[in-house]
Amino acid sequence: MERLQKVIAHAGIASRRKAEQLISEGHVRVNGQVVKELGVKVGSNDKVEVDGIPIEREQPVYFLFYKPRGVLSAVSDDKGRKVVTDYFQQIEQRIYPVGRLDYETSGLLLLTNDGEFANLLMHPRNEIEKVYVAKVKGIPSKESLRSLQKGVRLEDGKTAPAKTKLLSMDKKKQTSIIELIIHEGKNRQVRRMFEAIGHNVLKLKRERYAALTLEGLSPGDGRELTAHEVKQLRTLANQGKK
Repeated sequence: MERLQKVIAHAGIASRRKAEQLISEGHVRVNGQVVKELGVKVGSNDKVEVDGIPIEREQPVYFLFYKPRGVLSAVSDDKGRKVVTDYFQQIEQRIYPVGRLDYETSGLLLLTNDGEFANLLMHPRNEIEKVYVAKVKGIPSKESLRSLQKGVRLEDGKTAPAKTKLLSMDKKKQTSIIELIIHEGKNRQVRRMFEAIGHNVLKLKRERYAALTLEGLSPGDGRELTAHEVKQLRTLANQGKK
């Protein structure tokens, strides 16, 4: 038996908080009866409907994927471009990406059908570290890198303090390789942060998400997370909420 809001979140209908709101407002029926109490638990044989539409209850699944460049962090695209779920066609569950990497960015991306888990990880207050390696135009000064560490002003607000490390530079080609560690997830944030200090990103890869890495994977490869890894991510995110 599981709490009703958890079942709705696992089905990918809404986050658990939104599911609680749907229940309280009378949008949810269990076995034909409207349920407005948040403590209700349901079993595998109970029929759950949201606004009259039965939800398909799936076992939660969790995947780590090495997204190649030129692939959308989406489940479909009206322009026919390749999307991340094209690499998981053998999976029966309706999975979707946790957050996104932009079209030209490669690296570590999580996919799941667990809405509550996805929302928990994506909430900025939970401060899950994401490690990026960027090849940028030019060679940033120490002062420029310090401004990233303090936070830079973007059009949608100031970024939280970041960690930076100059990994290498090519004075002849005037390019640099820089590691950037952030815990936010604004749209195209890393690219915009470097643009804000005058260094456009030429190539970008997410190499780590919390303790997860791309070890043993090539672009286009994926694997299922272990139960221990899922538990670690939940614990880490819940610590951030405190």
